[in-house]
Amino acid sequence: MSEAVRASTKVIVFQLNDEEYTIPVDQVGSIERMMPITRVPSTAPFVKGVLNLRGIVTPVIDLRKRFDMEPFEQTSQTRIIVVTLSDIVVGMIVDAANDVLDLKEDTIEPPPKVIGTIEAEYIQGIAKLERRLLLLLDMDKVLSKEEIHQVRALDINEIR
Repeated sequence: MSEAVRASTKVIVFQLNDEEYTIPVDQVGSIERMMPITRVPSTAPFVKGVLNLRGIVTPVIDLRKRFDMEPFEQTSQTRIIVVTLSDIVVGMIVDAANDVLDLKEDTIEPPPKVIGTIEAEYIQGIAKLERRLLLLLDMDKVLSKEEIHQVRALDINEIR
């Protein structure tokens, strides 16, 4: 990879609990408004269910529940960010999707040893932009290998 490519990273900025997080654009398939989600029995508490996204059954997780945050009443700003985790496509419910930004490498710092929040293990870095503090989400840690296996095993035939 050339220095010019590594010098900045294009990210999607989204909001959870008044904090701003980022995901690399290359892992995002789309950003969707909330739509009907079908519950799936016997899944992890943070798995909301599945949705039919343009003919493709897509598992959906609630990032607030995943990070042990307080529940949040959905609003017109609530979005589902469709991402690729490992080799599966998953929708992630977030409070709002705000921006697409180019993060320069020199604005990114490693996360502090203690952030003081339960989701600290999911953070790979922090970017400081003017008056904003952006938490860079480590997409490889959002779901464990076992959880990815469980999500992959969701059988839509059980729902019908």
